Amino acid sequence: MTTHNPDTSALRRLIFGRATCRAYLPEQVPEDVIRSIVDVALGTASWCNTQPWDLIITAGESTDKFRNALMEQVRQHPELDSDFPFPDEYRGAYLDRRRESGFQLYEALGIGRGDKERRESQSFENFRLFGAPHVMIVSVPEELGPYGAIDAGGFVSAFLLSAEAHGVATTPQAAMAMQSCFIRNYFGIPDGRKMVCGISFGYADKAHPVNGYRTRRASVDDILHLL
Repeated sequence: MTTHNPDTSALRRLIFGRATCRAYLPEQVPEDVIRSIVDVALGTASWCNTQPWDLIITAGESTDKFRNALMEQVRQHPELDSDFPFPDEYRGAYLDRRRESGFQLYEALGIGRGDKERRESQSFENFRLFGAPHVMIVSVPEELGPYGAIDAGGFVSAFLLSAEAHGVATTPQAAMAMQSCFIRNYFGIPDGRKMVCGISFGYADKAHPVNGYRTRRASVDDILHLL
């Protein structure tokens, strides 16, 4: 049972209230709001206070140019080119959860299980940034290895919750990391930095059916082992 006080209630509302957005309105998020979102997320803990994350955020025309370049890159070079290894496979409960999430997505969009063309089209929406007006690229120093990436993951979670608190929808995207080399070159990210992920963000199109479902979460008893 969760202990309820104003702080835990607010945190629970933010964590369980946010969901991955897959359809956006064209409206831009004001710069002062973006800065406030990042400012809150900067409180994230990191090993030895290294704060290894570096951020590039696009808006307006810069987002559209990147979106178009990324889509063309994926059409021409769809093969995986990531800075960090992708999972070898999914098994057991992890596979079950992944499948359930996919089925919910396709059901919300009315995509049949045998409709390969529409499934591929929906998957390609990752590289159209789901129509989001902004995208953030997160990178870390190569020499910090996996722990730099872990720290960046903490920052990503804080950014998602901060955005939710500001009324801004988010889409954390490992799919963009499939094109890490291209993205680093596109934005001139210095050698020696590795791309962790991208996050598309903006204001959600709440009327779109793709934003109308929610994935389930495991229970405390499913994952907690008190000894």
